[in-house]
Amino acid sequence: MARRRARRFKVAVVGATGVVGRELVALLAERGFPLEELRLLASERSVGEALEFGDEERRVERLEGRALAGLDLALLCAGEAVSRAWAPAALAAGALVVDTSAAFRLAPEVPLVAPELNPEALEDLGPGRLVACPDGAALAASLALAPLARAAGLRRVVVVACLSASHAGRGGLAELDQQTRDLFNFRPARVERFPHQVAFNCLPRCGPFEADGATALERGLADEVRRLLELPGLPLGVSMVQVPVFSAHGLALHLEPGRPLSPEEARELLGRAPGLRLVDSPAEERYPLATEAVGQDEVLVGRVRADAGGLALWATVDNARRGAALNVLQIAERLARGPLAR
Repeated sequence: MARRRARRFKVAVVGATGVVGRELVALLAERGFPLEELRLLASERSVGEALEFGDEERRVERLEGRALAGLDLALLCAGEAVSRAWAPAALAAGALVVDTSAAFRLAPEVPLVAPELNPEALEDLGPGRLVACPDGAALAASLALAPLARAAGLRRVVVVACLSASHAGRGGLAELDQQTRDLFNFRPARVERFPHQVAFNCLPRCGPFEADGATALERGLADEVRRLLELPGLPLGVSMVQVPVFSAHGLALHLEPGRPLSPEEARELLGRAPGLRLVDSPAEERYPLATEAVGQDEVLVGRVRADAGGLALWATVDNARRGAALNVLQIAERLARGPLAR
């Protein structure tokens, strides 16, 4: 009896030329996702650009309605405005949609998914057929907090998230690069994408301020972590800082567990949790570094220590790869074995 051929899928990456889109295209090839067809879609200015896909080059096509026809899966990596405009079109065309933007993360009818934490949310998507991905900083914080929350509960958490320039996309990377060149050549740093010079500086502002002095990104991180951990009432304070690092976020996490939790027990829990790699040997100068997180498929955690009646730790994450693209692909892989395969 002939073996049944494994199903393959028609997939589009929307925003393929962006920071996250490029990572996702590379990961689709690297992990051998079962593709029948891959469409790389972007705005008019990127049409015809060549992207590497394994040993091949693929050309970028224009994002338009007909480019969404016949898709099984649309992976949206182009920002909130594009997602709000094109997710409904992709759904109407019959695709299942996975979105990396903030557009749908807090919509109660849309599952917010990190496969290491809540894969069951993908089992029955209902008529919406739309999945949201958390922000990279929220994903890293949730993966680090989850094993501690399961073991001891959480009474309160404070997060300081140091965001890399890549969080602002290719424009953010280009501005940090240009400002660095300007300053090394004794020229004034040109400021366009960020509100102030970011090179050799730290900006305690990531996104516009709201009436209470917080930003939407800070509020979103807190709400996303609560949602991923299924702790809607968790007191969680967030401050975000834009730092002069090209790639990889850093997060300082300070938490008060529900019961006493020693640093030794916390290290053991973190060391065996999915999606994490423990890097914690201060005597040997080993702790999570942004430079070591780049290109990695795990969140690096370390500097675990007692802190004012609770615990403190430091985490780093490649926000484009681990914090976004890999999460999208893990969701796609599970959908390919579940709802898409049925």
